[in-house]
Amino acid sequence: MSRSVKRAGISLAAVAVLVAGASACQSGGDSKKGAQEPSPKAARTALQAAYKKTSAAKSARFTMKMSIPSGTQVAPGVVGGDMEMSGVQSWDPAAMDMTMGGPALTQTEPGLLNKIHVVQLDNVMYMDMGAAVAKEMDGKHWMKMDLGAMAAAGGATQGATTTLAGGAQKQDPAQQLALLTSSPNVKHLGTEQIDGAPAEHYKGTLSIDEMAAGNQTLDGMSAQDRQKLIDTAKKGGITGYDTELWINKDGYPVQTNVGIDVPMGRMTMKAHYSDYGAKVAVSAPSENEMFDFADMMKGAGAGAGKSA
Repeated sequence: MSRSVKRAGISLAAVAVLVAGASACQSGGDSKKGAQEPSPKAARTALQAAYKKTSAAKSARFTMKMSIPSGTQVAPGVVGGDMEMSGVQSWDPAAMDMTMGGPALTQTEPGLLNKIHVVQLDNVMYMDMGAAVAKEMDGKHWMKMDLGAMAAAGGATQGATTTLAGGAQKQDPAQQLALLTSSPNVKHLGTEQIDGAPAEHYKGTLSIDEMAAGNQTLDGMSAQDRQKLIDTAKKGGITGYDTELWINKDGYPVQTNVGIDVPMGRMTMKAHYSDYGAKVAVSAPSENEMFDFADMMKGAGAGAGKSA
């Protein structure tokens, strides 16, 4: 198996994590609509109360299902597919420990990327790529991805993807509530059954400008660079996203659905949350076990230029 093939597989996994980040298998049930909330102000008041409670919880367990439309070219070798993720995350401090897998990972090279262990500290993700990749990377099997640095340095495709990714990557339930509260058209759609229990259903839309404003991954970027990423995404046909959220009787979000329209269709992320206040113990891999994704891609680009 060539290093170029493995690089394609690694790139695929990287973009998958970027776009998904951590936001969940939709847990449905019979839907029973209640009376629609007539006032967006009343909906925001309820969401703000849930935000305060969720922020104080600081962590939760999650499952997620993500779907990228077939034919969507977000990076070399990445043409859509489905992924499933599960784990635990905290938002104060920001940390995550999860396992991911699915067809979107295995399409490049069967058996190479069946499942990946991912940990995150603040804006840095570490992905355990396994023994097969370690053989091609001088024994190093953890891939480091500095999301903030990648957003600042990324080209057109990577930058736009990272802009989207940061919006998704920061979709912990507290952030979801904060973003939804800022939606100019947030609505309360009534009461529905989630996991066999009643939950209040809210929905709103956000433009890509509003999404970027609430995207902590882009913190530290200059206003000019941030605007460049937003413009690139818009030129690619991405204007914003829809978000839905269900809050249980205890005041916590139990499900979130995010949809982003892209040129080839609709990218969706469906997350389910439980066990608020769960313990999150995450540590970064040692330096001698990791390689940097950005450095690897720079090297791949330089090699392509020489062979052209």
